[in-house]
Amino acid sequence: MTSVAYDWQLTHDLDAFLGRAGDFLRSRPAQHTVALTVTDALRRRGPRGVGGAAPVFGALERDGAVTAALFRTPPYRLNLTSLDERDADTLAALLVHAEIEVPGVSADTDTAAAFAEAWRRRAGATPVLLRGERLYRLGDLTVPEPAPPGRARVAGVADRELLARWYTEFAEAIGEGGYRDAGAWADDRISYGGLTVWEDPDGTPVAMAGGSAPIAGQVRVGPVYTPAHLRGRGYAGAVTAEVSRAAVAAGHQDVLLFTDLANPTSNGLYQRIGYRPVSDFATYDFTYDVARTT
Repeated sequence: MTSVAYDWQLTHDLDAFLGRAGDFLRSRPAQHTVALTVTDALRRRGPRGVGGAAPVFGALERDGAVTAALFRTPPYRLNLTSLDERDADTLAALLVHAEIEVPGVSADTDTAAAFAEAWRRRAGATPVLLRGERLYRLGDLTVPEPAPPGRARVAGVADRELLARWYTEFAEAIGEGGYRDAGAWADDRISYGGLTVWEDPDGTPVAMAGGSAPIAGQVRVGPVYTPAHLRGRGYAGAVTAEVSRAAVAAGHQDVLLFTDLANPTSNGLYQRIGYRPVSDFATYDFTYDVARTT
């Protein structure tokens, strides 16, 4: 790892990062669910399995203990665990010094706002709030009744083309289009049974819900997607409940999911199923004044 007079330690080495920060991430598996699932996926697929460029990882360590962590897998945004304003500013200064590109940030609401402001000062960027999200944890599962016609089943290789298309539509709808190869995404999820479809009585898939590979006793449900012309029929609730039920039956301690705070329909649905709020998160994109960088 490298350091430049900061308590932050940066590296491109996933194993070195997990050796230093792994216990810290596992100490709060719900709050750190994204870091846990992404680093687990990188171990399974390879360190360049997301966008091709080398990822960067970081740990904030004081008095022999890690207190915060970061990762960025290009072309995605920087992801941070909780930081106060001082540490967010120190990190922004370090990333500017290290000439690390930061197109945006995702973190809990206060941390994201603190880093966005620090990055504005340090890098001359204009933060643009892309979305707010709420993290939920499953309590007592309540399966929606009556269930829509059809049944749930784990998706297989024969579903790959459809699932890739649905993933593309989902990613575009949440402003994440173009970041990842949809076919590779489908291949990875299918490889461990991480996608479930709801199919109508004729056997035609009408909705999907995913689940992350288990890590640190938790599984995160998502994405959940129903094509626009099939919405309002209960498919999303039914397939989400089935993925949640399967995760509970498998003995996972925490079953989690994120929702867009701007979507009251999904927030209401998941709470009726039995999900309870944990904390709120925010994602910012950064834009730059060309005149400042040329």
